[in-house]
Amino acid sequence: MKDYQKILVVVDPTNDKQSAIARAVELASKNNAKITVFLSIFDFSYEMTSILSGQEREAMRQGVIAQRQAWLQEVLSDYQQNGVDIESEVIWHNRPYESIILHAIEGQYDLIVKGTHEHDKLKSVIFTPTDWHLMRKAPVPVLLVKEHDWPVQGKILCAVNIASEDDDHQALNGIIINHALDLAKKFDAQVHLVNGYPGTPVNLAIELPDFDAHTYSETIRMQHEQRVTYLANSYGIEADFCHVKEGLPEDVIPEVAAHLDAELVILGTVGRTGFSAALIGNTAEHVIDSINCDLLAIKPEGYRSPLEES
Repeated sequence: MKDYQKILVVVDPTNDKQSAIARAVELASKNNAKITVFLSIFDFSYEMTSILSGQEREAMRQGVIAQRQAWLQEVLSDYQQNGVDIESEVIWHNRPYESIILHAIEGQYDLIVKGTHEHDKLKSVIFTPTDWHLMRKAPVPVLLVKEHDWPVQGKILCAVNIASEDDDHQALNGIIINHALDLAKKFDAQVHLVNGYPGTPVNLAIELPDFDAHTYSETIRMQHEQRVTYLANSYGIEADFCHVKEGLPEDVIPEVAAHLDAELVILGTVGRTGFSAALIGNTAEHVIDSINCDLLAIKPEGYRSPLEES
């Protein structure tokens, strides 16, 4: 896999702690990568001031941008001494996710990093509309981070799909695992694979009196275990680091991540065409909503964002 040589970090001006910058600096220090810290701002009240001329409104916008740029430089002063090349950019745009994705495409960035919000009482990650848009439409990997460190011998969990023999799914499994192995090498982490398999269909047990539900379930389990183990072996991953459980992926993946106390979950978001091009897919969306650690969402090879010019 290609190293992250250019990292685009999205900052949140409402948050005192910028976990995304800290994580990006960690990654950049391992790769000698360059970081651009990006802030997209918009205030509708400035656009509605009809008593001002267009030139005056533009001057007000530039004044706000200058204020935010000064704030950003102050924030970055804590990170400049790490020897990492960090630039910053503040722009005025009414759709933050669009400006982020377009900037990532135009600048040929390898990774987008953004901090997540945590619900104070539930201690779970809350994904904002901007987060969802980035995961759905960004053509580059999107890393959504929590406020915590990646410890030595931490665990990276790869959600793999072995039920489908579709070439795109198989290729995406490889991309996910390669990303994980590369990060594991840099951070001395363990790579684990997780897969959920379906339970016995209730209607079969009811409609077929001689149907052996236990044998059926065991057969499905063994098939999934064999495929996951084969996939793991082809990448040098130990069988003990393979986790195959009965259940829906949206239940199994967060459960295994919590059990392992994983630092990062990596999953693929399959690109589509037509009406569903903006959708990740129900399974992935439910998984994402239940994960309580860092998340790396990866698109298949050749995916084109709907924001790209055709």
